Amino acid sequence: MSTGGGDQRGRRMRAIVAVVGISALLLVALGAAIGSLNRDVYSAGGFVRQYLNALARHDTTGALSLPGVTPTNEQFAAAGLPTDLPKTLLRDSVLGELENIQLVGDTETAPGIHTVSYSFTLGDVPSNMSFSVKRTGTFAGPFTSWRFETSPIGVLQVDVKHQSIFTVNGLSLDTRTQADPAAPRAFSNQASYLAFAPNLYTIAHESVLLTSPEQNVPVTSSGVTEVTVDTEPTKNFVLQVQKEVDTFLDACATQQVLQPSDCPFGVVIDDRIKGLPAWSIADYPAVTLSAGESAFEMPDTTGQAHIVVDVQSLFDGEMTTRDEDVPFAIGLTVAIRGDGSIAIQLH
Repeated sequence: MSTGGGDQRGRRMRAIVAVVGISALLLVALGAAIGSLNRDVYSAGGFVRQYLNALARHDTTGALSLPGVTPTNEQFAAAGLPTDLPKTLLRDSVLGELENIQLVGDTETAPGIHTVSYSFTLGDVPSNMSFSVKRTGTFAGPFTSWRFETSPIGVLQVDVKHQSIFTVNGLSLDTRTQADPAAPRAFSNQASYLAFAPNLYTIAHESVLLTSPEQNVPVTSSGVTEVTVDTEPTKNFVLQVQKEVDTFLDACATQQVLQPSDCPFGVVIDDRIKGLPAWSIADYPAVTLSAGESAFEMPDTTGQAHIVVDVQSLFDGEMTTRDEDVPFAIGLTVAIRGDGSIAIQLH
């Protein structure tokens, strides 16, 4: 009987040893898993990667939900910016392509504060950005929690020359929505918008009358990124003005007088006029437009009118026909009205 009891105690001891061994292995595995999660997922670099991954999948709600992403009023004040900048660009549809996200560095610059650097491509353009994050404690026991010490949200400041409307990643915006409604309509306009960083913004203007080159603007900092949209007249704009000028000159040519009223051409003849003068336009001025201080302008440009009129000399009564070109010059200013039509002022 004693032999049987010894076997039973031996089996219990072996079972206890096995349980202890398995428990130890589980504890080691759990510790390794926690360490791995804290190193990769719940580290400073892992926290920033959550933000970048959200931008890469166009999840603006997820990106904005991370602690410290939304700028505080204090951060706005420190940057000299108003606290009511529009959030128009903080939407899924305005995000570009963010790919090849790679951790470059994670440095503790002060107790609990890390500078984390990532490389990535915006569209096809290699780029990088550094983030400042702060440890805020732990959660669920051993896991580290973080927040952005400085918001990664940047500011895109757009200066639209000779217009107010532009497109950014396909979204049409009007800078005048930030202007004082009581202020006079400006020839050029500027506005600022909160913008996700990193992100690539394609900015341009294209309309019937005006165009500007397309620009790819990377925003890779939480500061202000400035861009100028320099619009220029399209061929259609120039053709419209040319048509208006030609029509105006043709109307002037219908006046059967030596000095057509409110017109840029005319002649002075000291002799007696027999019959009515007949005008026509021999050479229309070629319209060119460039931006002035408050409108588009055409400098004084030459043309040729033509007159045919019978003249009798006061000296000897001889009859002759004046059949000649009469040079003239015309300049003008062109403004685009709010409804898209044009207003031409001669000078």
